[in-house]
Amino acid sequence: MNQASLSEARTPQKYLGRKGLVVFLAALSAFPAMSTDLYLPALPGMTEYFHVREVLTNLTLILFFVVYAISVLFWGPLSDRFGRRPVMLVGLSIYVVSGVLCAASANVYQLIVFRVLQALGTSCASAISTAIVRDVYRGRKREVIIAVIQSMAVLSPAIAPVLGALILRFTSWRGAFVAQAILGVLVLAGAVAYRETVEMRLEGNPLRSLGRLIVVMRNRTFAYLLVNFSLMGMAMMAFITSSSYIYEVTFGTSSQVYSYFFTLFAVSIAIGAQLYVWLSRRFSREGIIMGCFVVTASSGLLTLFLGTRGPWPFILTLLPSQIAFSCSRPPAIYLMLAQHEGDAGSLSSLMGAFSTVMGTLGIVVVSLGVWGRVELIGALTAGLAVLSAIMWLCLSLLRARGMDYRSSER
Repeated sequence: MNQASLSEARTPQKYLGRKGLVVFLAALSAFPAMSTDLYLPALPGMTEYFHVREVLTNLTLILFFVVYAISVLFWGPLSDRFGRRPVMLVGLSIYVVSGVLCAASANVYQLIVFRVLQALGTSCASAISTAIVRDVYRGRKREVIIAVIQSMAVLSPAIAPVLGALILRFTSWRGAFVAQAILGVLVLAGAVAYRETVEMRLEGNPLRSLGRLIVVMRNRTFAYLLVNFSLMGMAMMAFITSSSYIYEVTFGTSSQVYSYFFTLFAVSIAIGAQLYVWLSRRFSREGIIMGCFVVTASSGLLTLFLGTRGPWPFILTLLPSQIAFSCSRPPAIYLMLAQHEGDAGSLSSLMGAFSTVMGTLGIVVVSLGVWGRVELIGALTAGLAVLSAIMWLCLSLLRARGMDYRSSER
């Protein structure tokens, strides 16, 4: 593999500036949430509108994440080859067009097809945002920026359900997809202003760039951490997907009230990310991550046994697990990014793909209806947290055999 220098990794952003770049990265990171949470309040109504079963409507989510998980693997390596900016411009343009097509869908099958197209654009934004973070930031600065971006990015899931419920008061579910297209245009403008940050571009056949995914996965430590930190995404997406049904169907709240509960959930994620910044000054990454797994498992058990008593018991027992999950993400992402030099796009793509695969499995499990939604979420949260904790403890044994996951960057 030949490489040629393109630019300094810390290229100044002439138009975005340092703060503008952080906001732009947060917007890119928020695309998966923006592409789902905005129309979550409309899911029960869409099921009635199209006169189809709930599982068919949920295919607009399930297939979205399946295609997202596959396509995210391509965008990252392609951005290593052609640069972040041109690849972003293509992906975001696809997102805008697909949002308009979703709004114009005549039936649920057309909507499913256009949601698949929308997944292509969403995966591009998600993959490249993490790659840019690795391009620009180093050491603890990278870890702090990840937490800041994560906190800012949750404005999307916090605002999206409220905005979606508000849209439903004045228009139909189609308005949610129009709003997505408009937001896509705004972020596309940011991509136009963005200045390239790739330090080294890959040369040669573009298809060979995809082979870097295999090279990255051969890093055993990265692969182990990737699986370990992706598991909890199953419980997270199981909750996100079924949240509107839990509140509007199980607990009988309105879509507007549901949006308030979902906002509380999103705010807890922002709290978790900032909590890590504070805790990291006093405790090790290893200790914080293990503590997060313990809190998550305890929270899942409380949800399992107490969450069915009403909307407030459900959200209050679940919130600790969401805060802990969010708190563990900055060190988790930092450790994974630190395992391999170069190939930032491939690293980012693999991280996005694996977390999405786990999330999609969560959507499938909760859509089968084999158990009560609340009980299932509680059991998934507790069980997966225990499994993740065991894997994390096993890593200490692997370290004793020479498998050191820690980076030289402190």
